[in-house]
Amino acid sequence: MTVDLLADFVRADRERDLGLYGIHVHRDGHEPLTHRFRSDDRVNLYSVAKTFTSVAAGLAEAEGRLGLDDLFLDHFPELRPIAADGFERVTLRHLITMTSGSSHKWFAHLRIDAVDLLHEFVAAPLEAEPGKRFSYTGSGPYAIGRVLARATGANVRDYLMPRLFRPLDLHNPAWHTCPLGYPFAESDLFLRTEELARFARLLLQEGEWAGRRVIPAEYVRRMPAESVDTTDSAEHGEQFTHGYGLGVWLSGNGTYRMDGAYGQYAVIAPQKRAVLTVTAHCEHDTDVLTAMHELVLDRL
Repeated sequence: MTVDLLADFVRADRERDLGLYGIHVHRDGHEPLTHRFRSDDRVNLYSVAKTFTSVAAGLAEAEGRLGLDDLFLDHFPELRPIAADGFERVTLRHLITMTSGSSHKWFAHLRIDAVDLLHEFVAAPLEAEPGKRFSYTGSGPYAIGRVLARATGANVRDYLMPRLFRPLDLHNPAWHTCPLGYPFAESDLFLRTEELARFARLLLQEGEWAGRRVIPAEYVRRMPAESVDTTDSAEHGEQFTHGYGLGVWLSGNGTYRMDGAYGQYAVIAPQKRAVLTVTAHCEHDTDVLTAMHELVLDRL
């Protein structure tokens, strides 16, 4: 594997106006391959943050603090009086996989006018039976962050500091918070391209880093395996129709990925023992993913 592998990808940045920041290629048995289009500053990973929140839930589950099939309201019983009809059947798994059935739509770039966003989410009417329909929104992952805070006594960022961020030498990452001080969980985590690549490599290695078990291997295997149907997401692009797991998108070709707005991607390819990580700002971000596959990953 040589730098020549990236030549067409680098050229595509200019020809296709991809707005790339950087690319990092890891393949077992080879030196890492990188190219910078600008300095490697920490950038908003947008919805890639959902994967970190999922891993936090997996760690908390391994510690016996919660279970993915727990009912959400068992962790917040005081919200039962305001909960929408049917919300009593919503589990933590539904929140991670965005299949709660709730009509609530929220993402971290939207202003929060509610006194407590969690209350607003719980009270919103359901549009579907929990677990029956995928609907992309940040509400569920945000709620998972709130469950983690209650179950562990630490917000999702602080909970991950000794368990994930420090082992990977991800020093003091910023994670924007709601007005109540809880990390958004679904977005607004800031890391460098190379830092995100470490996390992606950790998943390729089934949770082991430098001889240390960081994430339970079973949970890493479950992340792409325990998926929900997303065929109704075709209007967002064909790449979103292959299923969504525990915080990761399935690609339909044996790979799975972390996926954030404007071209924040980390593609894990277990069969090729490879990881491809990119950060960017591209208005047509799926063009970045297409170039990653066609010009780099498919050639490994």
